Amino acid sequence: MGKIVSQEELIQVAARERRGGRRVVFTNGCFDLLHPGHVRCLAEARALGDVLVVAVNSDRSARGNKGSERPLVPEQDRAEVLAGLASVDYVTIFDEPTPRELIARVLPNILVKGADWALEQVAGREEVEAAGGRVVSIPLATGYSTTNLVQRIRNHGGAATATPSDTHNKS
Repeated sequence: MGKIVSQEELIQVAARERRGGRRVVFTNGCFDLLHPGHVRCLAEARALGDVLVVAVNSDRSARGNKGSERPLVPEQDRAEVLAGLASVDYVTIFDEPTPRELIARVLPNILVKGADWALEQVAGREEVEAAGGRVVSIPLATGYSTTNLVQRIRNHGGAATATPSDTHNKS
């Protein structure tokens, strides 16, 4: 089994890891254009436990959440890039608007989201907390936002660099 797994495989892996006393950390997102803010957040998430699971929005889910022009990068490519990161142990793709159902089945020890999400808005929070897990909010790296990066590319028709004046959007 590689790092990119089906949801059913992920559920089995997570259960096996928890039975072995390892802490499973779960996070999710579109990860359309991977930038240093994503890499830093994933490394911080991984440091909270023993196994980091990343659930990636499918192309259809990303379009529903971000608009018809997103994602820019197909789901399998986004999953492959994430799987290439040392901090990421497993990647799966979900097709729903939120990963709530998947989280309820995986029941990670720790559910992580960026600080741009209020804790009461985090999908799966209730299920994780009811099972004795916790939700952790990780501060965003200043100056990085996929939404702003996409806008800068569209406005300038070329290379874009993050600047401290960029604001964070849920990306």
